[in-house]
Amino acid sequence: MEDHDPIERETPDVAEQSEHDGASMENGVMLVVNHSRIKPPFSVVLATLLYCAEFITASVMCSMYHKTQDTVWLGFTISFVLVPAVLIQMALTFFHRDLGRDRPLVLFLHLLLLGPVVRCLEALVVYYKAGKKEEPYVTISRKIGLKRGHDMPMEWEIGHSERKLAAHRNAFKRTALIQAFLGSTPQLTLQLYATIQEKYFLPTRVALMVITLVSITYGALVCSVLAIQIRYDNYKVRLRPGAYVCMIVWRGLEIATRITSLVLFSTALVHWMIPVGLVNLLFFFFLPWAEFWARRGTLPENVEKNFSKLGTTVVLCMFTLLYACINVFCWSAVQLDLSHRELIEKKQRWDRLAVYYTARFAENCLLIGLWYVHKSDFYEYVCAPMLVVQLVVCYGMAVLFMLLFYQYFHPCKRLFKHNVHDCLHCVCFKGRGRGRGSGEPRNSYSTNATMVLVADELPPGIASRPDDRETDILDIMEAA
Repeated sequence: MEDHDPIERETPDVAEQSEHDGASMENGVMLVVNHSRIKPPFSVVLATLLYCAEFITASVMCSMYHKTQDTVWLGFTISFVLVPAVLIQMALTFFHRDLGRDRPLVLFLHLLLLGPVVRCLEALVVYYKAGKKEEPYVTISRKIGLKRGHDMPMEWEIGHSERKLAAHRNAFKRTALIQAFLGSTPQLTLQLYATIQEKYFLPTRVALMVITLVSITYGALVCSVLAIQIRYDNYKVRLRPGAYVCMIVWRGLEIATRITSLVLFSTALVHWMIPVGLVNLLFFFFLPWAEFWARRGTLPENVEKNFSKLGTTVVLCMFTLLYACINVFCWSAVQLDLSHRELIEKKQRWDRLAVYYTARFAENCLLIGLWYVHKSDFYEYVCAPMLVVQLVVCYGMAVLFMLLFYQYFHPCKRLFKHNVHDCLHCVCFKGRGRGRGSGEPRNSYSTNATMVLVADELPPGIASRPDDRETDILDIMEAA
């Protein structure tokens, strides 16, 4: 699929721009003509390290399963390593369009499953060569900066090096999602299940579970940041360290609680695990297609220039499969619109979010309750009631940190019309408010919020223009 994301760059604060050598004001637009320092591609390096660490640790685990002749664990472990690895090679080749270029060595390394390594080295070479000599810009990125309570339209000149790094970051963000939700989540579920069934801990297996949990949390973090950037593509989005801490706790607790609930349920009711997983997967897989057919939409034509309708359908099915796998374990933060050229629905669906977390909380409680009723004698050495309470409380804390993020740490909270407190007050005291017959709307005590401005409500002169959206993706590790 074509990338339309602009490039985020580090720029000085608005107050400092007037002293910056390459900044000028024209018609209220801050034009930054000086190329600022390019930031290291941290997200590329991190994604590569997670890929290599999980691949190597899983390979060692496979050799141990082979020595002990655990063919079942061996087969599943190999599958959960090779399938995402192959898909990652295909994704990198697709995003960089290498099939139409004369790069036999790169393609050969992809066949050896070393694609992320060679791409990471390419990104590092581009970074270290950047700034050595002056280069002409290839495009201009237009953004609205939210600085100290003011909306400042700004422009950045994008050079060749920055554009290449942005392409690498874009590709590795997509591969991080594939690695996390098509490989790490089933791998973590399998290894945790094997640990409980075998009733002892292997250091290598524990290391693999820790690496997969980090990979899943990072993938969920990428989902959240991408969702913000897609919805606010007109604005320069920068998350602060507090926002990352809040999101990491939110996503970590949500994923750990979900996987633990599924594993405990599977140890008590083994034959019901596959139906529960398939129902979740198929529901989220067919939901975007059902909405697509209900809207009587048509397939987008810009997924790839050389694709036929069959090829476009296959790509959309793979995209939908990834979307379904994400929602099985955590909130994807986006909704698909298969008839839209970007495949993502930009409108924030808070009703969907509320329904998802309510249904997921009820399902987790049901799974844990069934495990508690049908648990084996092995759990006599564990305080089962305390474990149940801990899982319920941890999922509740995940929801709490999610609300805290939208209330206090969301980078575009100034654009919201109502905050979390307003929405909860509306829900909890709706009947009481009607009884009083109050006609005046209550003023919010905060500018933080959970309801976004729609396109028609944006200030004049900052509407999105297609030619302004070249290649924008914020390296999530750079914003801090």
